[in-house]
Amino acid sequence: MKTEFADVNETRKNVRVEIPSDVVDAEIDRIARDYSKKARIPGFRPGKAPARVIKQRFKDQILHDVAHDLIPRAMDDALRERGVEPVDTPDVRDVNIEEGQPLTFTASFDTVPSFDPGDLATISLRRPAVAIDEEAVNGALQRLRDRAARHEPVEGRGVDHGDTVTMDLDRTDPNGATDRHKDVSVELGAKANPPGFDEQLLGLEVGATKSFAIHYPQDYPIGELANTDVSYRVTVKGLKRRVLPELDDEFAKDLGEFETLDTLKTRVREDLEHDAKHAADRDVRGELMKQLASRLPFEVPASLVERELDRRLEEFARRLIDQNIDPRQAGIDWNAFRESQRDVAREAVAAALVLDEVTRREQLDVTDEEVEREVGRYAERTGRTPAAVRAALEKEGGLSRVYAGLRREKSIDFAMSRATIAGNS
Repeated sequence: MKTEFADVNETRKNVRVEIPSDVVDAEIDRIARDYSKKARIPGFRPGKAPARVIKQRFKDQILHDVAHDLIPRAMDDALRERGVEPVDTPDVRDVNIEEGQPLTFTASFDTVPSFDPGDLATISLRRPAVAIDEEAVNGALQRLRDRAARHEPVEGRGVDHGDTVTMDLDRTDPNGATDRHKDVSVELGAKANPPGFDEQLLGLEVGATKSFAIHYPQDYPIGELANTDVSYRVTVKGLKRRVLPELDDEFAKDLGEFETLDTLKTRVREDLEHDAKHAADRDVRGELMKQLASRLPFEVPASLVERELDRRLEEFARRLIDQNIDPRQAGIDWNAFRESQRDVAREAVAAALVLDEVTRREQLDVTDEEVEREVGRYAERTGRTPAAVRAALEKEGGLSRVYAGLRREKSIDFAMSRATIAGNS
């Protein structure tokens, strides 16, 4: 077998492969014999048709099967002999195959060469200061009051801002189709309300009926409603107003575990400080990843960037599904979204490649016990047994991802331990 490698750039390689004609012909003969055993050809008993007839009748299928068998084996041999490892399946093209002729093809693939990630001690990071002021504490207390608000019936006036209106609602879309809903509750000021809907309800009293139209702007996030007019008919059946509890010791006790308002404030401050410290950790980690990415001395392989983009789109689609949103009906330009993620995907892959090189050079590894602990933590979060989680991971080939994820975290911890981190801890 002849091979001819060529460098497109530091990571992209081409290889032209030529498989000798005698190897090709032997494989054609072997596959033709297999076809002969199964073929039903008029004038011949099963399995008795001459090889020449089989080759003529099933030429395209036989040549396809020969290429399908020989090309992967040839690529494996060529790569092993060269000592290179592609990061993804090679892209095979320009396949030429005929009986009595060598099989030739060209393959392109990406590799990641070994490189020096540099002295990690020269990485300088700054941890944001963690300071929780009274305004932040008061804001959190206000949110607790909002969640504890009760709704009281309103009489003797019309709808006002912040009220919750119970109504029957008819909605007619631009195609003339009407949906009818009974006893719908709408809180004025809610972000989910259609544009201009709240203003149409202001002043209406219980028993009032009103018809009106809403124009959805061109940039409305729900694509099928953008730049359309929808007609509504509402009948007000009830009206309630939000009443916030007083911010006192009784309010603290009602939350279940606090004797005084001061005790509640202390807990709120502690929780805010905990969250702020985690946010600071995320910021430091993010800056570390940026600096690591900048140390990659070559262009990120395109196939790895595309793989990371696929992962990001799949993850975003899953989040939509978890919110009961059909990704196909979400009005999202997926091509534009994919392009918007390209730079961050490239940076994420670059940082990962540097971390992988750190892992290799420092011989960082993950033990089976560490994997078992990670499986146990996941099982606890999902309410399943560790055995069930492990079985599912083994079935889906996911254990290798657990190992890789833990190994990557070890390399991040190693880089963080070598870096200089200034600021408050």
